[in-house]
Amino acid sequence: MKHAVVTGGTSGMGLGVAKMLIDKGYYVFATYVGPDFEERIENFEAHKIDQTKRDEVYRFINYVKSKTDNLDCLVCNAGVSIRRSFTEMRDSEWDAMMEVAVNSHYIMCREFFPMIPNGSRILFTGSQMGLHPHATVLAYGVTKSAVHALVKNLVKEFEGTGTTVNAIVPGFVDTPWQADKPEEIKQNIYKKTAIHRFAQIDEIVDAFRFCIDNQFVNGSLIEVNGGYCYK
Repeated sequence: MKHAVVTGGTSGMGLGVAKMLIDKGYYVFATYVGPDFEERIENFEAHKIDQTKRDEVYRFINYVKSKTDNLDCLVCNAGVSIRRSFTEMRDSEWDAMMEVAVNSHYIMCREFFPMIPNGSRILFTGSQMGLHPHATVLAYGVTKSAVHALVKNLVKEFEGTGTTVNAIVPGFVDTPWQADKPEEIKQNIYKKTAIHRFAQIDEIVDAFRFCIDNQFVNGSLIEVNGGYCYK
């Protein structure tokens, strides 16, 4: 059986990707934070891991290593967005966002490297905010820019193995993360999106599926944004 790790894998896009992988025959280890995840899914384990804490990240890595000798797909999806202005952002908040989106995923790629078979798939969740500056989420945009750069650089580490490294770069997606966004702000976003709505989770999952199925897509930042223009 193939094995996969999906960080942030119990809600929204992460859970959608995890279920897609299960349908493809993978056994999935997922990380999450927040309320306990109680849904029972065959071939799926949910581990409550705070990815701002390196000891917990390493504990999860060691657990996966104790359960399998091969990791055929790594989906680095977890991220943190703290909406605070540039001048009000605290050091601890900046560090938390970088630790989750960039540092913990770099560590996973490095520590899992020896057990990733040739022809495997490594996927990241990027963001339009990593491509286009946004005044109210500078720190988040920087973390996602770093994720995009990590994708490009990891390609060289896996050169010649048939393992591909890509990022899906969504626009705004109808996930629980967006549930509390005021309707006025949602309408403003719709007006900046040619399709006049948020993406559905399945539409983003399809982009992940494409990267898993296609052996030649590598080092790509695949935008799925509905024709979004921030201007």
